[in-house]
Amino acid sequence: MNAIAEKPMPEAEIRASTASPRRRRWLIVLAGLVVLAGAGMSGTWWIKEGRWLESTDNAYVQGDIAVLGPRIQGYVAEVLVADNQHVKAGEPLIRLRDDDWTARLATADAALAQARAAVGTAEAQVAAAEAQLARADAEIANAEAERVRATADAGRYGALVGSGWASRQTAEQKTADARKAEAQVVAMQAARTAAARAFDVQRASLVEAHARVTAAEAQVSLARIDLDNTVIRAPFDGIVGNRAAQLGQFVQPGAQLIAVAPPPGRQYVVANFKETQIARMRRGQTVTLHVDALPDLEVRGTVDSLAPATGSQFSLLPPENATGNFTKIVQRVPVKLIFPPEEAAKLAALRPGLSVEAQVDTRAPGTERLGMFGVAASTLRELVP
Repeated sequence: MNAIAEKPMPEAEIRASTASPRRRRWLIVLAGLVVLAGAGMSGTWWIKEGRWLESTDNAYVQGDIAVLGPRIQGYVAEVLVADNQHVKAGEPLIRLRDDDWTARLATADAALAQARAAVGTAEAQVAAAEAQLARADAEIANAEAERVRATADAGRYGALVGSGWASRQTAEQKTADARKAEAQVVAMQAARTAAARAFDVQRASLVEAHARVTAAEAQVSLARIDLDNTVIRAPFDGIVGNRAAQLGQFVQPGAQLIAVAPPPGRQYVVANFKETQIARMRRGQTVTLHVDALPDLEVRGTVDSLAPATGSQFSLLPPENATGNFTKIVQRVPVKLIFPPEEAAKLAALRPGLSVEAQVDTRAPGTERLGMFGVAASTLRELVP
């Protein structure tokens, strides 16, 4: 057999085969260092920042939407706005027919004029009664003077009859005149009492007339309010939606005709955090918000307040855990998050009902968020003098 001579291995292949295990070892070491560095960064970030962050995707944009309806009944005469139109506070939205309410206002104005005229009549009657009372006082004074004179005459003539200087008939006449004067005083006093009672009656009539004026003025105010209510106006600046009013439609008080949603600057977020997440939440803490409809937008806000009870307590049928089998369920607490004024420029596309992801930094208000690399950089600055 012919032996086949082995060819010697080229020097380059020998060098490559020797270097490959060494390179692999360095790559493994480098990968391990990278993993350790990443773990160290993650751990440092978690200790310094991550453990203070509480997040939830159970959050939604909210706004105090005003659902408007008529306070009076009537027919829709005009719908002055279109769907999704921006309106200003006080701007007319819907107008009802006002002919009936205009007539009612005219009737109330006429009743007020009549009541004011009755006040004038009552004042004149009071003045007349007061004059009668003054006349009665004067007549009493006159009667008193006449009684004094007649009594004095009767006394004098009675003395003269005893001495023979006057006749008995004259003395009796003077005595009768004194009694008549006394009776006249009593009559005048009775007349004065009657005049005083009449004066009191007239004053009461005047008070009643003034009360009728007040009632008539109230009716005029109510009629004017009803007339003003024929126009439904925007309660604040916002956007019109859910327009249900139609021309010629007969509407009753309380019917829902139109809604006005607040502008983005008056909207807020309600985030439903688990009960295990709210222990460190306080008013004024920083919040980072991501709106699902605006994926490229990040908004900063603050914690405004926590609800006084869990959401289940405000439901239509609150749970009664004292009955039946019990299964513990983690409850959620609504937390109100608000936007600072400087974020208003970012919120033009915000609408109530949009889904939001919220992350609350439960550290002291105003604490800066650094992120993982920022925390790593600050840690390096602390370690390296």
